[in-house]
Amino acid sequence: MSRIALVDDDRNILTSVAMTLEAEGFEVETYNDGQAAWDAFNKRMPDMAVLDIKMPRMDGMDLLQRLRQKTSMPVIFLTSKDDEIDEVLGLRMGADDYVKKPFSQRLLVERIRSLLRRQDAIAGEEIEETEETKVMVRGDLVMDPLRHAVKWKGRDVSLTVTEFLLLQALAQRPGFVKSRDQLMDVAYDDQVYVDDRTIDSHIKRLRKKMRNTDDQFSAIETLYGIGYRYNED
Repeated sequence: MSRIALVDDDRNILTSVAMTLEAEGFEVETYNDGQAAWDAFNKRMPDMAVLDIKMPRMDGMDLLQRLRQKTSMPVIFLTSKDDEIDEVLGLRMGADDYVKKPFSQRLLVERIRSLLRRQDAIAGEEIEETEETKVMVRGDLVMDPLRHAVKWKGRDVSLTVTEFLLLQALAQRPGFVKSRDQLMDVAYDDQVYVDDRTIDSHIKRLRKKMRNTDDQFSAIETLYGIGYRYNED
């Protein structure tokens, strides 16, 4: 049973979403501010977190920043209806997805299930040994899907589930272009709609992490209007 942490200062949202998720078979922990959630996470991490952005004591952005220093578990942001800045910033900071308020609880459940399925697949819990699950070496890049491990020039790089899948898709065929639509198919289930901005934000975050490891990293190339390409040399 997957444990989902809901963090929101709106008690109506906490109550209604928790009831829906529990009915779907999840174990749910609720917190009405970021600090309370962080204190609990330091004792026991959930399998996934759904975070509001604007909260007292510690907002969702600050909580995500702390989480990404310790874990790559999936994180979904709940954002206000018209605040695109929050969506883009959250993705660039390492969120895996976002859902706009007011939202369909069925949509949120599908997003949660999608991220957990991808995490399980990377962990090797639901897949057999295939070419996609074997350790992949592309020049200075080494990716081990079954251990969710990435090394660049011998140094560990911590990636979220989405970032890992995008890098894996690009590096599998160096020199070949992947369109944004193709990358969406890799990173998200068919029933989950995302736009180009979401993929672009994940790629920017991925590049930043790689450049924090090696400031000369330039293996991911943008082809404007077309997509992205991984260059091995």
